[in-house]
Amino acid sequence: MNEERYAYRVRQALNHGLKDFSPSTSRRLEAARHLALSKQKQLAPSLVVAGHGSTSLRLGPSAPYVKQILAILALLLGMWISFYWHSTQYITELEEVDSALLADDIPPEAFMDNDFLEWLKDDSSEE
Repeated sequence: MNEERYAYRVRQALNHGLKDFSPSTSRRLEAARHLALSKQKQLAPSLVVAGHGSTSLRLGPSAPYVKQILAILALLLGMWISFYWHSTQYITELEEVDSALLADDIPPEAFMDNDFLEWLKDDSSEE
């Protein structure tokens, strides 16, 4: 609240002093104000395309770690995609083995035999 009161007083003092300026000085001050406002608009956060064919993200001092956060998010997304792809491959391999075992003419009692389990372990270690 104190800043608003101070800004109000400064504005009042400047408005009161406008009467003392010559018209040429007022025009120069107005031109300087417009120049300052145009530069301020250029510094607003935006996505800028650089002249060298690359893009750079200008966000100003309000977000200094945006590039690092985006890199971490990209890394996490890549890890998730890799995990999903590997798990899908693993499930597909298990489905193929299960289908082959179910399509075979082996009786269900053979799956409970200890020798059959040993044969499966030996057969899977060769791959």
